[in-house]
Amino acid sequence: MEIFNFIFFSDAGSPFNNAALLVFRVLVAQQLFRVHGMKKFRLQNGQREVVPNPLHLPEKLNGLVATFADTVVPILIIAGFATRLAVLPTIGVTAIGYLVVHRNDSAEVRDVPFMYTITLLLLLALGAGTYSLDNYILNLLNP
Repeated sequence: MEIFNFIFFSDAGSPFNNAALLVFRVLVAQQLFRVHGMKKFRLQNGQREVVPNPLHLPEKLNGLVATFADTVVPILIIAGFATRLAVLPTIGVTAIGYLVVHRNDSAEVRDVPFMYTITLLLLLALGAGTYSLDNYILNLLNP
């Protein structure tokens, strides 16, 4: 039960802080989905986005992980459902983007995966806050 509480419990300390955390996570997830998730479905020059594969995973698995990280994870973050677990795949994708894919690029190019990585690490540390499905589920299980 302790691990369950660790995953789902999150309280930013005051209603204002919890509301700020709600707005923060919704805006970050919305941007992640709109800019990066929608690229997975949008055709450009008749082709879908080519997802870098620096770990040399099977192509379908690599595409599945990237698509999941940029489409499903933002929905879970917005809902505040299993937020600490949900952000892990996207942290992996963005950190690999920063550390491997863009390691030799300029700071301007590296900035996007860096900012997403540290933003999602903050959500990993703080959780979703009290305005979330995590909090609702925890309150149902611990009356």
